[in-house]
Amino acid sequence: MLALDTYERFRLLDAWLRQVFIPALPDNVRLLLAGREPPLMVWLTTPGWHGLFRTLTLGPLDEDDAYALLEQASVPPLQAAQINRFARGYPLALRLALAAGAQNHAAQLDDATRQRVVEQLSRRYLAEVHDPLTRRVLQAATVMRRATRGLLRAVLSDLDADDAYERLRALPFVEVSRDGLVIHDVVRQALAADLLAADPTAYRAYRRAVWADLRDDVQQATRTELWRYTADMLYLLEAPTLREVFFPTDSAWFAIEPARADDWDAIMAISSRHDGPEATALLASWWRTHPEAFQVVRDGQHAVVAFYSLLTYAKAQASQLQADPLTRAWAQHLKRRPVAAGEQVLLNRRWLSRDHGVQPSPEQAAIFLDIKRMYMELRPQLRRIYAPALNVTSYDTFMAQVGFRELPEARVVIDGIPQPTVMLDFGPGSVDGWLTTLVGAQLAAHEPEVLQLDRDAHELVVDGKRVGLTQLECAVLQFLMERAGKAVPRGDLLEAVWGYSYEGGSNVVDVVIGGLRKKLGAYATTIETVTKVGYRFRRP
Repeated sequence: MLALDTYERFRLLDAWLRQVFIPALPDNVRLLLAGREPPLMVWLTTPGWHGLFRTLTLGPLDEDDAYALLEQASVPPLQAAQINRFARGYPLALRLALAAGAQNHAAQLDDATRQRVVEQLSRRYLAEVHDPLTRRVLQAATVMRRATRGLLRAVLSDLDADDAYERLRALPFVEVSRDGLVIHDVVRQALAADLLAADPTAYRAYRRAVWADLRDDVQQATRTELWRYTADMLYLLEAPTLREVFFPTDSAWFAIEPARADDWDAIMAISSRHDGPEATALLASWWRTHPEAFQVVRDGQHAVVAFYSLLTYAKAQASQLQADPLTRAWAQHLKRRPVAAGEQVLLNRRWLSRDHGVQPSPEQAAIFLDIKRMYMELRPQLRRIYAPALNVTSYDTFMAQVGFRELPEARVVIDGIPQPTVMLDFGPGSVDGWLTTLVGAQLAAHEPEVLQLDRDAHELVVDGKRVGLTQLECAVLQFLMERAGKAVPRGDLLEAVWGYSYEGGSNVVDVVIGGLRKKLGAYATTIETVTKVGYRFRRP
């Protein structure tokens, strides 16, 4: 066996090897060419070579093989799972993580160790890209889930998109997929971290350009294409709380499936453990009328460790909706604030973990991920979801981040305990429009530079100068900006900001609008009055 490793270094000798050297070898010699780049097609197409040359592509290790490699290094199973979650089966990343962990006298991949691995990976891969233009294309592509000619054109407007695409495709750690060019996860993660540290301005500019292009393209996307754009937009999310909801790190330990008839005892036991008798009885009534709404979470021993109940409003029996005080309040809100014809509404009646109740847990993460699956299946018709509020600080923070708001008029009392409701309206753009808003807010890309709203500081930035806002002014302006170009009724503003239904005759909205226009100065006309309706915000 004659092996030539790192064969890309022999490319100038390729023809000589194929035409002179290899034909001169004895019959008992087999040649192995190993390299980062695929072989030239002439090895397969040259007359006389047919059937003699075979190719084998080696990708990242699968989970079993990655764990076997780590087991050989005496890494305990839990630490092995954590390391591979970062390394994604990439042998170099696994080896670097092991080496860094050994230096740190621990197999666990803590933040400091992870940072050292990322730095070493980025140096190694950037060192392979000698051409400055190709390096620039590679760095820009690290902020996107997949690289297409359109996205490369959006982030690198001064370059030829076809040339940039071909430069990227030629790199050994880039693969061609049905969606476009994909940089291996670990390489992309390392290079993106390096770009963020070295040039944060360029990093943010690339991400804003990707967001703007996706925002425009998704408007024309077909239903089958929506999955790609949703995944692209999700990739731009950098808030850890938001990413954890869509990609929970520990949810893979559990299986979620429709509840069976023999699961009811386990569901009742969980409810009885964490809820009062009235709440448990209400849950039992939902089981009798809508058992198909129940999903259970099973652990490795197939035991039910959590459950949730979710169904669409259109499929819920009217009598059951009215029998439950919580869903009755939701139905009343829907009657006052109906959705458009064809739009879907989800009712998330209850979810509980056996050991943790409504507190954060891996089971809860698995449930949230499964609920997001329902989001995707129902879009672009999904408009709204109702759920009981949890009164858990970490969840309350998350709910506020993603757009849930409490409905004071839907508050009920069950088992003598106030039970508030939260509701998320995805908007006319459904799930994809909602995601676009989330990412855009994170990138501060909604408002033009001449006029920005600093929500955290409660300040308006007008041509670079900051003007203080009251809490009401900030909330009203945010509500209008998020619906830029659309007429917003006064009643919607009152319900969203003040928290009660508009009955007519109140001028509280007009007073706040008047104050905002004064603070907007030269941009006062960005808030337009829509006769007999309310107001509309137009970007300058």
